[in-house]
Amino acid sequence: MTEQATAGAVRTLTLSKSINEGLRRALTDDDKVVVMGEDIGELGGVFRVTDGLKAEFGPQRVIDTPLAEAGIIGTAVGLAYRGYRPVCEIQFDGFIYPGFDQIVAQVAKLHARTNGDVRMPITIRVPFGGGIGSVEHHSESPEAYFAHTAGLRVVTCSNPQDAYSMLREAIASDDPVLFFEPKRRYWTKGEVDLEHVPDQSMERARVLTSGTDITLVAYGPLVPTALDAAAAASEDGISVEVIDLRSLQPVDFDAVAASVRVTGRLIVTHEAQRFGGMGAEISATITERCFEFLESAPERVTGFDTPYPPAAFEDHFLPDMDRILDAVDRSMGRRNSLSEWRFDG
Repeated sequence: MTEQATAGAVRTLTLSKSINEGLRRALTDDDKVVVMGEDIGELGGVFRVTDGLKAEFGPQRVIDTPLAEAGIIGTAVGLAYRGYRPVCEIQFDGFIYPGFDQIVAQVAKLHARTNGDVRMPITIRVPFGGGIGSVEHHSESPEAYFAHTAGLRVVTCSNPQDAYSMLREAIASDDPVLFFEPKRRYWTKGEVDLEHVPDQSMERARVLTSGTDITLVAYGPLVPTALDAAAAASEDGISVEVIDLRSLQPVDFDAVAASVRVTGRLIVTHEAQRFGGMGAEISATITERCFEFLESAPERVTGFDTPYPPAAFEDHFLPDMDRILDAVDRSMGRRNSLSEWRFDG
């Protein structure tokens, strides 16, 4: 590729526009790719992620569906049987539950059930997480349900380049992929190379900042927050290595373990509730693999074990930089919010 052509392929895009370009490229490259979901055609989706695709590719390939998630996923299963690569949009994270049975009982199992004869190359796009001033069913983080289900790949992006590249890889996969999109980061801008050949698969974690004191693992919407916390900690002389997990099933435990063997400390943060979340699985596995290297117990910084709150209270529910830094203090044995305060009369 010439230098001029390469320059022309690099554009500054929002994360949502990067997904739009990834869908456009997939539709262009493979006529078996179809995109389907509620209001994705004429409207372009509630977040306008699919804007312009129906006009370009027609209603047979960009399909407005009824408001029925079980029907969307069930139709995708039939299309996959016929050799298509359906890309389903779930309008909001909490709307995925009516399609849960289809996903975990059919999509995840058909390859094994048919002894490998049937593939399910279905990509299910899920805008997830809070931070947009909305309510339950519109601000949830259901990723652990699907990471627990054998037969599904579960990934999430945190920046425009990964949004574009990982989506294209997900659509090309012969396995079903849950593609979680951090909706509060839809307007984040960054350079995107539309001809970029990824240097690693979507299953691999990426080290974003090197550090020697603490390993901080994040994914999706909390990656920028983790980077801010690492920068703040460095001002206090603490070196934090930030890892963007990217894949939640399978998890790149090798990358996390390699980091913890250097730092001796682990913090995992995510928006989802604490109990049974990704943080618990990562902490347990790293403890098993790196017990002799750990200087302190792994820390989790998560949402609370309550239903997602009204918008006025979501800032208290969502992990922020201060809560991560408090976990840094706990991990380092410094005074923190859980320290005992003693006053001498």
